[in-house]
Amino acid sequence: MAACTVMITGLVILTPLVLAGWIAAPHAGLGLPGVLRTAIGLWLAAHHVGFALHGAGRIGMLPLGLVLLPGALLWRAGRWLVRTGQVSSFSEIGYAALALAAPYAVLCGALALASRSPLVAPSLPQAVAAGFLIAFCAGGLGGARALAPWGRLARLLPPRPRSVVLGTAGALAVLGVAGAILTGASLAAHLPQFMSLNAALGAGAVGSVLLVLIQFAYVPNAVGWAVCFTLGPGFAFGTGTVVAPTGAALGPLPMFPMLAALPAGAHASMPGWASAAVLAVPYLAGAFGGVLLVRAAPTPAIEVAPLWGFACGAATGCVTGVLAAFSGGPLGSGRLAAVGPSGWQAGLVATLEVGVAAAVAAGAANWLRLRRDPELAAALAARGPAASGREADDDGHRIFLDPWADDDEALQEPGRRGPPGPSELP
Repeated sequence: MAACTVMITGLVILTPLVLAGWIAAPHAGLGLPGVLRTAIGLWLAAHHVGFALHGAGRIGMLPLGLVLLPGALLWRAGRWLVRTGQVSSFSEIGYAALALAAPYAVLCGALALASRSPLVAPSLPQAVAAGFLIAFCAGGLGGARALAPWGRLARLLPPRPRSVVLGTAGALAVLGVAGAILTGASLAAHLPQFMSLNAALGAGAVGSVLLVLIQFAYVPNAVGWAVCFTLGPGFAFGTGTVVAPTGAALGPLPMFPMLAALPAGAHASMPGWASAAVLAVPYLAGAFGGVLLVRAAPTPAIEVAPLWGFACGAATGCVTGVLAAFSGGPLGSGRLAAVGPSGWQAGLVATLEVGVAAAVAAGAANWLRLRRDPELAAALAARGPAASGREADDDGHRIFLDPWADDDEALQEPGRRGPPGPSELP
């Protein structure tokens, strides 16, 4: 029921938008079945399902903002499933998410088969896999949130993994904010070109509204490209093109207003101060993440903190690489077959830059914190032996403690009979 409700609700939301565009624009040869097929295609595109065009390659550069629609609906479905199914244990959340994701993946595959036409064919494997992953993650998180607030969910993790997650979130937040600022600044600098492209399309009132909605859906893609720009490798918009802090070389671009933020033709590198400021963003993000990691869970071993800082950078690099891979994709089989950043290059460079900065910052912050607070250092040093049931004497020897020693002494008090020994066996 939850999977079907999410699917029907998504189609009900998208179909009126497609219908409005069909009414406002010339639609010769496209009937209502074509409108429904287009709405299904948009719903599959919201799951990042690619399309194969007959004789024209693939369309894989899809708006990441559309993922919010099925994600939000599946989040609510997961909460409803947990409450209606009377799930009361965190160990059962995985089963509830699986119960939602399995039929939802089947429904996505059925929609991919039903929306095929001689011109466009959605990818069936991607529809099944993407539907399952989005439903499992969004539904599982929604179900877990229905059982407990975020603070309690975070405390389920041990202190060290929780600190790595916090540091990774901080580094990603700095990269995301810098990418959003860079995207907005570039678009503001090219605002006249944006307005001229928007006017040249002649979309009309309804078409202009739909065009604005499409551009908002592509904002996460633009932010991901800007993040890869700050890392250094940059991104491409066509075979043999590049946009990086060291320079840009682009060919003709499609008439899409958001692309006005890209420099046209070949340009030299940015001014020295601007390039240095842009390339310093990943190191600032790593330093911020390393400090957050130490604040969440300092360690008594000075040499261990940098290792956990680099782990924070590695996690940031993995997330950045996935975002870079999904923010681009082909736009046909011609020159635009390569659009967007390289996922493995962005992930590797982010791991090295953010990881090194996070390691240095974590080591320095951990050393300073322990030096300023000797009592904290002593408590952390004593926590390890106490947690394993051991203590150290003055000579450095390990003394193993019996946690049930008090119970044994109580049993041996005068007038109380101790536990039966071997001599009392029948």
